[in-house]
Amino acid sequence: MSTRRTVRAYPFDMHETSVSETYHQLQRDEPMSRVQLPFGEQAWLATKYADVKLVTADPRFSRELAQGLDQPRMRRQQMGDGIMGMDPPDHTRLRRLVMKAFTARRLEAMRESVRTLVHQLIDAMIENGAPGDIVEDLARPLPVTVICNLLGVPKEDHTIFREWTQALVSDATAKGDVLDVYGDQLDNYVAQLVAQRREDPTDDLLGALVYARDAGDKLTENELISIAGAGLLTGGVETVSSALPSFVFTLLTQPELLAQLRAQPEIMPTAVEELLRWVPINTAAMFARYAREDVRIGDVVVRAGDPVLPALHAANRDPEVFANPDVLDLTRSPNPHVAFGHGPHHCIGAQLARLELQEALKAILERFPELRLADGRDGVKWEYGVIVRGPSLLRVAW
Repeated sequence: MSTRRTVRAYPFDMHETSVSETYHQLQRDEPMSRVQLPFGEQAWLATKYADVKLVTADPRFSRELAQGLDQPRMRRQQMGDGIMGMDPPDHTRLRRLVMKAFTARRLEAMRESVRTLVHQLIDAMIENGAPGDIVEDLARPLPVTVICNLLGVPKEDHTIFREWTQALVSDATAKGDVLDVYGDQLDNYVAQLVAQRREDPTDDLLGALVYARDAGDKLTENELISIAGAGLLTGGVETVSSALPSFVFTLLTQPELLAQLRAQPEIMPTAVEELLRWVPINTAAMFARYAREDVRIGDVVVRAGDPVLPALHAANRDPEVFANPDVLDLTRSPNPHVAFGHGPHHCIGAQLARLELQEALKAILERFPELRLADGRDGVKWEYGVIVRGPSLLRVAW
């Protein structure tokens, strides 16, 4: 069946915060289509909301089966998937242990410290004078500092952590040997932190992970390194680093929405959810799920062993779920978007990302009542990396 279908080059065209019209066409005419990423084997692309949820939650689809295969991907180098490469019950065990340390209560207790950090970064922007760069001055240092503080990384090492994370998730052209070096450096550093926590327990998140217990079970050394390093660090940093400037750009280029949010600051949580739905954060669908058996999805039979890519940002524009899906409605409710994924692999750091985005946008509105693009669109540069997309430069004046 798949050989009779057109195989499209993927990812599709990208421009600023737009979602390619190809996604809309596919949702209407060919919701399960065939695509070829720059590297790896061909795959099915799921674009409808219901199909994306099925592929990411149904046990007939597996991430574990992907390990060792020529997975469809943006970068030549195959990177280790860590916890994202596991299926239940192993994945369930690890996630349960992590969630014991990564609780909503722990995160909410961080809100004041996140708020303080945001204002400190904005203080520095103001002191340095306009124009400033939302990306370098706020969006990049904020999440890496938050995650490093959570894990107990010394302040003097925050800069190198930022270098590692940007290289591992943003650089589509880095040579494999360079990525190996960065990955090894990150793993070795986290291993040292884990060893320190075993000798000298701490109450930071990494200390809690080291001593997480569940019916006598515990995280192994490799599991800890995978979760704390590639899992929490790269995932927790780059999502916010890309989303925050994308959100600011969106509001500055839709001034009526910016005015609405200034007039109704109480809608900030709802507004952030809608921005998460509307703004595409990922360059392309990723983390293919492999069918364990033949599965019918609509008019397509996905054969056992076939990979399927769930297009989250396409699902978030599905008109069968979201009324006027291409309209950015800051008061949209309910809003069951899948920006953070769905099913067993739903992003562990989703609540932390929400907290950071809410506090950062709130502070930006409070501190910069006359915020504007410093050089129009000439002061904005976009990066379309191997995982995330967003501004790499966003010059603003106030």
